Amino acid sequence: MPSVAKPSPAMPGKTEFVLMIASVMMLVAFGIDSMLPALPAIGNDLGVSNPNDRPIVISAFLAGFGVTLLMIGTISDRYGRRTPMLIGLLVFAIANVVAALSQDFTQLLIARFIQGMAAACGQTVVRSVVRDRFAGRDMAQVMSLASTIFMAAPILAPALGQIVLEFGPWRWIFHALGLIGFGAWVWVALRLPETLNPENVTPINRTNIVASARVVLTDRMSMGYSIALAMMSCALYGFLLSVQQIFEIGFKRSDFLPTGFAIMASGMAAASLINAGIVQRFGMRRIGHLGLMWFTGIAVIHAGVALTGHENMWSFIVLQTMMMIGFSFTVGNFGAMAMENMGRVAGMASSIQGTIGNLAGVVMGSLIGQAFDGTTAPLYIGFTLAGFAALATVFMTEGGRFFVARQELQGA
Repeated sequence: MPSVAKPSPAMPGKTEFVLMIASVMMLVAFGIDSMLPALPAIGNDLGVSNPNDRPIVISAFLAGFGVTLLMIGTISDRYGRRTPMLIGLLVFAIANVVAALSQDFTQLLIARFIQGMAAACGQTVVRSVVRDRFAGRDMAQVMSLASTIFMAAPILAPALGQIVLEFGPWRWIFHALGLIGFGAWVWVALRLPETLNPENVTPINRTNIVASARVVLTDRMSMGYSIALAMMSCALYGFLLSVQQIFEIGFKRSDFLPTGFAIMASGMAAASLINAGIVQRFGMRRIGHLGLMWFTGIAVIHAGVALTGHENMWSFIVLQTMMMIGFSFTVGNFGAMAMENMGRVAGMASSIQGTIGNLAGVVMGSLIGQAFDGTTAPLYIGFTLAGFAALATVFMTEGGRFFVARQELQGA
């Protein structure tokens, strides 16, 4: 890989920059959500008889994503952000073509694992690129704006999958993803210069890796908010690995999955847009903590509805939408706070923090998905437990208070 160059004066303006990083982020959502309507067709075509095994197509992607997260940050801190991102985008496009040609379930899972690895290169480096250019509330605002655009992917991806299935086989979905990945590669190649300041280049050796990791792992804000985000990931992945079965088996309305998913994702997109507009005024803590409390409260209500047998498709969609609004107000601000003190080790921080969240999400989300019993009860018990665990983590991180920074309590 080439050495890091100084940031170019041809850096995209803020609007194009936000659009570009949102497009790279979208690949993860497209790689997951476009599969949801196709899971029954994939299972039937490749001989997967147990409906609870079909979501392994999603889990394989997430596992590859998590494995790569831990490595890519160190690489981007040494060789810069641009090259790893370009390699990741190109491999993502190629891996989708390979997936489209898979002849059995094992081959498909291997291709999906590689897709996840490639997507992690873009997703992880994006956070570092944003941190290279912005800090504090500005960073939270940029990430919220990008997340608002990114939310178009969960809205559009299931519909894309459903439309493809109307005109052709499920393999065409992977061809479409390959084209999207290649388009993102072209955009980044033409318009995104290197963002890593040469002063922050960290050679890859044991001493530097250990030193950088120590900075990330011993910073209270970094670890506290990373663990809280990991709890949120457990809930989100449980949802992604259960939602197709909920519509198909629980409500007998698999045809409504793209529409229902779009409604729920629209709530997330609206919340991200609002957050971008108000975070400068009210601050990350106040909004993020309130968002987490809202999320957990709705999770408790939804668990009660499910356990008492009063769940139906519309209660599921409405309550899930309300809960994901709280999710959006929480994760963007928590992510910015976790990265706040990580300017010199942004790549390593993004890797470690992302790995914690992703691996926790894959493990717990898979357990929730496998626990599906025809009702939404296992999912919302999981949401409730995750919400309370995140609240407890934030409470301890901030020294026994909400809404106020720990250092403010100490007079700093």
